[in-house]
Amino acid sequence: MQQTEIHQFLKKYFTAHNCDLTEDDPSYLKVQLTIEMDKELMNRPFYWHYIEKTGGKPNPASLTFITDPTYDDSSVQGEKIHFGSPRLHQIFGSAQKFGGFVHLYEKMHSHSQSQRSLQPWLALNMKVSYKCDRKKDELLSLGLNLITGAILDNFQLMMSKQNFTSKIPDYCFTLSPIIRPKSGISRLSAYVEDHISKQPMDWAKKAQERWYEDLALLDHFYENMEELPESYTTEKQALQDLYEPVILTKIVNGGLFYLSEQTVNHHLSRHFV
Repeated sequence: MQQTEIHQFLKKYFTAHNCDLTEDDPSYLKVQLTIEMDKELMNRPFYWHYIEKTGGKPNPASLTFITDPTYDDSSVQGEKIHFGSPRLHQIFGSAQKFGGFVHLYEKMHSHSQSQRSLQPWLALNMKVSYKCDRKKDELLSLGLNLITGAILDNFQLMMSKQNFTSKIPDYCFTLSPIIRPKSGISRLSAYVEDHISKQPMDWAKKAQERWYEDLALLDHFYENMEELPESYTTEKQALQDLYEPVILTKIVNGGLFYLSEQTVNHHLSRHFV
Protein backbone atom coordinates (compact mmCIF):
# COMPACT_ATOMS: atom_id res chain seq x y z
CA MET A 1 0.00 0.00 0.00
CA GLN A 2 1.59 3.24 -1.18
CA GLN A 3 1.61 6.39 0.97
CA THR A 4 -0.70 8.19 -1.49
CA GLU A 5 -3.20 5.33 -1.15
CA ILE A 6 -3.00 5.60 2.65
CA HIS A 7 -3.70 9.33 2.42
CA GLN A 8 -6.75 8.76 0.21
CA PHE A 9 -7.97 5.91 2.42
CA LEU A 10 -7.81 8.14 5.51
CA LYS A 11 -9.73 10.90 3.72
CA LYS A 12 -12.51 8.52 2.70
CA TYR A 13 -12.65 6.87 6.13
CA PHE A 14 -12.99 10.12 8.09
CA THR A 15 -15.32 11.74 5.55
CA ALA A 16 -17.58 8.69 5.69
CA HIS A 17 -17.78 9.17 9.49
CA ASN A 18 -18.65 12.88 9.21
CA CYS A 19 -15.31 14.17 10.51
CA ASP A 20 -14.10 17.57 9.27
CA LEU A 21 -10.85 17.59 7.29
CA THR A 22 -9.46 20.87 8.59
CA GLU A 23 -6.31 20.66 6.45
CA ASP A 24 -5.63 18.42 3.47
CA ASP A 25 -2.01 18.80 2.38
CA PRO A 26 -0.35 16.21 0.10
CA SER A 27 2.02 15.43 2.98
CA TYR A 28 -0.36 15.45 5.92
CA LEU A 29 -4.00 15.42 6.92
CA LYS A 30 -5.62 17.24 9.87
CA VAL A 31 -8.89 15.79 11.12
CA GLN A 32 -11.41 17.04 13.68
CA LEU A 33 -13.02 13.95 15.18
CA THR A 34 -16.69 13.65 16.02
CA ILE A 35 -17.71 12.42 19.46
CA GLU A 36 -18.35 8.96 18.02
CA MET A 37 -14.95 8.77 16.33
CA ASP A 38 -13.16 10.05 19.44
CA LYS A 39 -14.76 7.21 21.39
CA GLU A 40 -13.80 4.77 18.64
CA LEU A 41 -10.15 5.75 18.24
CA MET A 42 -8.84 7.69 21.24
CA ASN A 43 -9.38 5.24 24.12
CA ARG A 44 -10.70 7.83 26.59
CA PRO A 45 -13.55 5.98 28.36
CA PHE A 46 -13.07 7.78 31.67
CA TYR A 47 -13.16 11.21 30.00
CA TRP A 48 -16.41 10.45 28.19
CA HIS A 49 -17.94 8.86 31.28
CA TYR A 50 -17.17 12.07 33.21
CA ILE A 51 -18.55 14.35 30.47
CA GLU A 52 -21.75 12.36 30.12
CA LYS A 53 -22.24 12.11 33.90
CA THR A 54 -21.64 15.81 34.62
CA GLY A 55 -23.19 17.21 31.46
CA GLY A 56 -19.93 18.94 30.56
CA LYS A 57 -19.14 20.34 27.12
CA PRO A 58 -17.57 17.60 24.97
CA ASN A 59 -14.24 18.33 23.32
CA PRO A 60 -13.45 15.65 20.72
CA ALA A 61 -9.80 15.35 19.79
CA SER A 62 -8.22 16.53 16.56
CA LEU A 63 -5.55 14.43 14.86
CA THR A 64 -2.79 15.17 12.39
CA PHE A 65 -1.55 12.32 10.22
CA ILE A 66 1.76 12.76 8.38
CA THR A 67 1.51 10.53 5.33
CA ASP A 68 4.73 11.59 3.60
CA PRO A 69 7.70 9.89 5.34
CA THR A 70 10.11 12.54 4.01
CA TYR A 71 8.10 15.46 5.43
CA ASP A 72 10.09 17.24 8.17
CA ASP A 73 8.40 20.61 8.72
CA SER A 74 8.67 21.18 12.48
CA SER A 75 5.63 23.49 12.41
CA VAL A 76 3.38 20.48 11.79
CA GLN A 77 3.27 18.01 14.66
CA GLY A 78 1.46 14.73 14.14
CA GLU A 79 1.55 10.96 13.86
CA LYS A 80 3.64 9.50 11.08
CA ILE A 81 1.42 6.87 9.55
CA HIS A 82 2.42 4.08 7.20
CA PHE A 83 1.38 0.53 6.39
CA GLY A 84 2.24 -1.46 9.47
CA SER A 85 1.81 1.39 11.95
CA PRO A 86 -0.47 0.59 14.92
CA ARG A 87 -2.76 3.55 14.22
CA LEU A 88 -3.41 2.48 10.62
CA HIS A 89 -4.19 -1.07 11.73
CA GLN A 90 -6.56 0.36 14.34
CA ILE A 91 -8.36 2.30 11.59
CA PHE A 92 -8.43 -0.79 9.34
CA GLY A 93 -10.10 -2.69 12.18
CA SER A 94 -12.60 0.12 12.70
CA ALA A 95 -13.41 0.27 8.99
CA GLN A 96 -13.99 -3.47 8.97
CA LYS A 97 -16.25 -3.26 12.03
CA PHE A 98 -18.40 -0.42 10.73
CA GLY A 99 -18.61 -1.46 7.12
CA GLY A 100 -16.66 -4.47 5.98
CA PHE A 101 -18.55 -4.58 2.69
CA VAL A 102 -19.98 -1.66 0.70
CA HIS A 103 -22.19 -1.41 -2.38
CA LEU A 104 -21.58 1.77 -4.41
CA TYR A 105 -22.08 3.24 -7.87
CA GLU A 106 -19.75 5.54 -9.75
CA LYS A 107 -21.08 9.09 -9.65
CA MET A 108 -21.57 10.17 -13.25
CA HIS A 109 -21.86 13.71 -14.61
CA SER A 110 -25.11 14.08 -16.53
CA HIS A 111 -23.80 16.04 -19.55
CA SER A 112 -26.22 14.17 -21.77
CA GLN A 113 -29.33 12.08 -21.32
CA SER A 114 -27.93 9.06 -23.14
CA GLN A 115 -28.00 5.79 -21.22
CA ARG A 116 -24.68 4.57 -19.84
CA SER A 117 -23.85 1.14 -18.52
CA LEU A 118 -22.01 0.37 -15.29
CA GLN A 119 -20.10 -2.87 -14.87
CA PRO A 120 -19.93 -4.76 -11.54
CA TRP A 121 -16.50 -5.05 -9.89
CA LEU A 122 -15.82 -7.04 -6.75
CA ALA A 123 -13.12 -5.28 -4.69
CA LEU A 124 -11.17 -6.90 -1.88
CA ASN A 125 -8.38 -5.49 0.29
CA MET A 126 -6.47 -8.48 1.61
CA LYS A 127 -3.64 -8.53 4.14
CA VAL A 128 -0.88 -11.10 3.74
CA SER A 129 1.23 -11.67 6.87
CA TYR A 130 4.60 -13.42 6.62
CA LYS A 131 5.32 -14.53 10.20
CA CYS A 132 8.22 -16.19 12.01
CA ASP A 133 10.26 -14.60 14.80
CA ARG A 134 9.85 -11.52 12.63
CA LYS A 135 6.80 -10.27 10.77
CA LYS A 136 6.07 -8.54 7.50
CA ASP A 137 2.62 -7.44 6.32
CA GLU A 138 1.59 -6.79 2.73
CA LEU A 139 -1.72 -5.29 1.61
CA LEU A 140 -3.12 -6.37 -1.74
CA SER A 141 -5.95 -4.32 -3.22
CA LEU A 142 -7.67 -6.29 -5.98
CA GLY A 143 -10.64 -5.76 -8.25
CA LEU A 144 -12.44 -8.49 -10.22
CA ASN A 145 -14.77 -7.69 -13.12
CA LEU A 146 -17.78 -9.93 -12.48
CA ILE A 147 -18.56 -10.07 -16.20
CA THR A 148 -15.19 -10.59 -17.91
CA GLY A 149 -13.19 -12.10 -15.03
CA ALA A 150 -10.42 -9.51 -15.45
CA ILE A 151 -8.41 -8.78 -12.29
CA LEU A 152 -6.78 -5.43 -11.53
CA ASP A 153 -4.05 -4.75 -8.96
CA ASN A 154 -3.96 -1.54 -6.89
CA PHE A 155 -7.74 -1.30 -7.17
CA GLN A 156 -7.97 0.92 -4.09
CA LEU A 157 -5.89 3.56 -5.88
CA MET A 158 -8.41 3.72 -8.71
CA MET A 159 -11.30 3.85 -6.23
CA SER A 160 -9.68 6.76 -4.37
CA LYS A 161 -9.80 8.90 -7.53
CA GLN A 162 -13.55 8.40 -8.09
CA ASN A 163 -16.68 9.76 -6.48
CA PHE A 164 -19.38 7.30 -5.52
CA THR A 165 -23.02 7.30 -4.55
CA SER A 166 -25.21 4.73 -2.85
CA LYS A 167 -27.91 5.11 -5.56
CA ILE A 168 -27.78 4.40 -9.27
CA PRO A 169 -27.09 7.73 -11.03
CA ASP A 170 -29.60 9.15 -13.47
CA TYR A 171 -29.42 7.82 -17.04
CA CYS A 172 -27.33 4.83 -15.93
CA PHE A 173 -28.10 1.12 -15.78
CA THR A 174 -26.17 -1.77 -14.31
CA LEU A 175 -25.04 -4.89 -16.13
CA SER A 176 -25.87 -8.19 -14.44
CA PRO A 177 -22.85 -10.12 -13.15
CA ILE A 178 -21.98 -13.45 -14.75
CA ILE A 179 -19.64 -14.42 -11.91
CA ARG A 180 -21.29 -14.67 -8.49
CA PRO A 181 -19.59 -12.71 -5.69
CA LYS A 182 -18.90 -15.92 -3.73
CA SER A 183 -17.12 -17.39 -6.74
CA GLY A 184 -15.35 -14.05 -7.24
CA ILE A 185 -13.93 -14.20 -3.73
CA SER A 186 -12.59 -17.69 -4.51
CA ARG A 187 -10.95 -16.39 -7.70
CA LEU A 188 -9.28 -13.52 -5.88
CA SER A 189 -8.13 -15.85 -3.09
CA ALA A 190 -6.54 -18.10 -5.73
CA TYR A 191 -4.90 -15.03 -7.27
CA VAL A 192 -3.41 -14.10 -3.88
CA GLU A 193 -2.15 -17.67 -3.37
CA ASP A 194 -0.44 -17.52 -6.76
CA HIS A 195 1.08 -14.15 -5.83
CA ILE A 196 2.43 -15.60 -2.58
CA SER A 197 3.93 -18.61 -4.39
CA LYS A 198 6.02 -16.24 -6.53
CA GLN A 199 7.51 -14.34 -3.59
CA PRO A 200 11.10 -15.04 -2.41
CA MET A 201 11.21 -17.54 0.45
CA ASP A 202 14.65 -16.67 1.82
CA TRP A 203 13.00 -15.20 4.95
CA ALA A 204 11.54 -18.63 5.77
CA LYS A 205 14.85 -20.42 5.20
CA LYS A 206 16.69 -17.98 7.47
CA ALA A 207 14.02 -18.40 10.14
CA GLN A 208 14.46 -22.18 10.00
CA GLU A 209 18.23 -21.77 10.34
CA ARG A 210 17.76 -19.64 13.48
CA TRP A 211 15.27 -22.20 14.76
CA TYR A 212 17.70 -25.11 14.33
CA GLU A 213 20.52 -23.13 15.97
CA ASP A 214 18.43 -22.44 19.07
CA LEU A 215 17.15 -26.02 19.08
CA ALA A 216 20.74 -27.28 19.07
CA LEU A 217 21.50 -25.08 22.09
CA LEU A 218 18.42 -26.43 23.85
CA ASP A 219 19.44 -30.05 23.17
CA HIS A 220 22.97 -29.30 24.38
CA PHE A 221 21.60 -27.90 27.65
CA TYR A 222 19.64 -31.09 28.37
CA GLU A 223 22.05 -33.66 26.86
CA ASN A 224 23.41 -34.97 30.17
CA MET A 225 20.02 -35.65 31.69
CA GLU A 226 18.92 -39.28 31.83
CA GLU A 227 15.26 -38.33 31.49
CA LEU A 228 14.08 -35.20 29.75
CA PRO A 229 11.83 -33.06 31.97
CA GLU A 230 8.53 -31.59 30.89
CA SER A 231 10.20 -28.18 30.57
CA TYR A 232 12.22 -29.51 27.59
CA THR A 233 9.03 -30.26 25.65
CA THR A 234 7.58 -26.89 26.59
CA GLU A 235 10.69 -24.98 25.50
CA LYS A 236 10.97 -26.96 22.28
CA GLN A 237 7.35 -26.16 21.42
CA ALA A 238 7.98 -22.50 22.24
CA LEU A 239 10.87 -22.42 19.75
CA GLN A 240 8.64 -23.93 17.08
CA ASP A 241 5.89 -21.40 17.78
CA LEU A 242 8.44 -18.59 17.57
CA TYR A 243 10.40 -19.55 14.46
CA GLU A 244 8.13 -21.74 12.30
CA PRO A 245 7.36 -19.80 9.07
CA VAL A 246 3.67 -19.15 8.59
CA ILE A 247 1.81 -17.20 5.92
CA LEU A 248 -1.63 -15.88 6.86
CA THR A 249 -4.19 -14.12 4.68
CA LYS A 250 -7.11 -12.03 5.84
CA ILE A 251 -9.80 -10.01 4.06
CA VAL A 252 -9.66 -6.49 5.52
CA ASN A 253 -12.71 -5.16 3.71
CA GLY A 254 -14.39 -5.26 0.33
CA GLY A 255 -17.23 -4.03 -1.78
CA LEU A 256 -19.24 -4.25 -4.94
CA PHE A 257 -18.57 -1.25 -7.18
CA TYR A 258 -20.36 -0.42 -10.40
CA LEU A 259 -17.99 1.40 -12.74
CA SER A 260 -18.18 2.75 -16.26
CA GLU A 261 -15.98 1.14 -18.88
CA GLN A 262 -14.49 4.56 -19.64
CA THR A 263 -13.22 4.96 -16.07
CA VAL A 264 -11.51 1.56 -16.07
CA ASN A 265 -9.95 2.11 -19.50
CA HIS A 266 -8.69 5.54 -18.43
CA HIS A 267 -7.06 4.01 -15.37
CA LEU A 268 -5.46 1.25 -17.44
CA SER A 269 -4.13 3.68 -20.06
CA ARG A 270 -2.44 5.76 -17.35
CA HIS A 271 -1.19 2.72 -15.47
CA PHE A 272 0.59 1.19 -18.44
CA VAL A 273 1.95 4.38 -20.06
